[in-house]
Parts: sequence; structure tokens; C-alpha cells
Amino acid sequence: MISIQNVTKQFYQFKAIDNVSFTIPRGEVVGLLGPNGAGKTTLFKLIAGILQPDKGKIYPHANIWPAIGYKTDRLLFPNHLRVKQYLKIVTELSGVPPSQTERVLTEALARVDLLSAANKKIGACSKGMRQRLGLAQALIGDPPLLLLDEPSNGLDPSGQDEMYRRIQELHAAGKTILLSSHQLPEVTQVCTHLIILNRGQIHYQSSMVDALTVSPYALIETDRPIASPLLLAELHALHPGIQVEGSRIYLRDAAMRLRRDILAMVLRAGYDVLHVEQKHITLAEIYAEAVQ
Repeated sequence: MISIQNVTKQFYQFKAIDNVSFTIPRGEVVGLLGPNGAGKTTLFKLIAGILQPDKGKIYPHANIWPAIGYKTDRLLFPNHLRVKQYLKIVTELSGVPPSQTERVLTEALARVDLLSAANKKIGACSKGMRQRLGLAQALIGDPPLLLLDEPSNGLDPSGQDEMYRRIQELHAAGKTILLSSHQLPEVTQVCTHLIILNRGQIHYQSSMVDALTVSPYALIETDRPIASPLLLAELHALHPGIQVEGSRIYLRDAAMRLRRDILAMVLRAGYDVLHVEQKHITLAEIYAEAVQ
């Protein structure tokens, strides 16, 4: 749906986005992970057209820009207005014909379960309700592309689960979604693609299926750190997928098939084996490696 190609955005001497390229495929949910200051919000503003890139380009596939719904991270609402009053103003600013205003408002409120709070003052709304109001605002006009910046930020676990369900419902309804998050469970549950951003650059990108199924490894843990030069040399010579860190031996890729041989080598060298485990890499491990 949208391609970002070699995009750079600089504020004075600070590069918030540095030569970033990726694609937001139609009908997918792309999760954007990264620490504070990684450039996520700047990237959202570039895609939304609020900022312009200094270098590179952002363009729609088929040269037709889709309507975009944008929920910002910082939700600044006029607290003196009621929920429906505020959304009516948004509807008018979005160019919705007056004859369709009531229907559009009702649909947006229903999709985020705020119909019962339509006449409630925004200042009296909970954090969860304000997040849902931000999502309702992004849904006005039924845009095909949604930019959701930290949609579950500040919510308790039940509120987070509720937001996950709403995003899954929007995906099932055919929406294309780019969302940023600090919540690894959120990204794992709702996203189909993963991008990890740090210091303005992409350090990892993959489909979620590939991210969670590739790079299995086996772990052999000994009773003490492996310090024998002979054993270390034998292990390193046996296969490049063998990595020794103190008392732990990691077997990656084809080296996993050599587990029995390595166990025999370790025992012959006088070490006891405390633990043997086969694992798949986790999203937390992928994230930690990408932002190091």
C-alpha cells in the first residue's frame, strides 16, 4: 500500500530518521518496535504528511494515496467537550457530508464500544476510554490505512487485551495498520510483520511468522566455565554454529545435529553437564539483539 524509500529526516544536527526503507503491504499489520527516541513518532508523522522527508520519498502503490487515520501517542483532547460533541467536530473537519454525520458517528463509537459514553465529558473519561476515543477519531471516514502510535500506552492488562481485540477486528475487516508499541505481547498477538527501529535506523525486519520460527538453537550448560584451550579449539573447529559463553555452549543451525558428539567431547574433557535444552528464539531476544 505504501513504500518508504531511503527516507532521512533531520532536526538541526540530529538525524531522527536515517536512510529508512520498508513497505507497508495492503491488508497487513506492521509492528514498529524500538526504544524511546528511536524515531517511531517521527516516522508516523512523515507517513501522515505532517512532516516532509529531507531525503528519500514516501509514495503509495498504484500512485493513489489512501485516506489515513492517525492516532497519536499523546492524546490532547478538549476536556470540556462531550465525547460525541468532539467526534462531531472531527467528522465535520474530515469532510463527511452532513447527511451521513450521525451514521458515521454511531459507527465509530460502536466500533470502540463508546456508545454508552457518548454524552460523557472527555475530562471525566478514564485512560482506556481516551485511548478508545483516539481510535474512534482515527476511524472517522473509514480510512483504509491506520497509523496507531502506542495504542495501548498507559492501559492496565485488561485494557491492553481489549485494545488487542479491537486491532484484530480492524485487521479482519481489511484495514492496513502500522502500529508502534513497547509491548512485546501486543506486537506478537496482532502484527503480521515486524520492524525494529533504533537511533533512526532499521535494525531488523521480518514477517512475524519467520521471526518466531527461524533460528532455533540448543543449549548445553556445564558445571563450570569451559576454560580448556584444547576443548575450545575442538568445539570451534567442529562447526561455525557452535558458540561458547562461559559455562554455556550454544548450537545454532546445522550444529544442533552434532549435539551428541559435543556432549561426548565435554564429558571426556572432565566437565559435568547440568542442563540440555532446545529452544526457539523469542521476540524479546530478537528485540534485545537488535537494539544493542
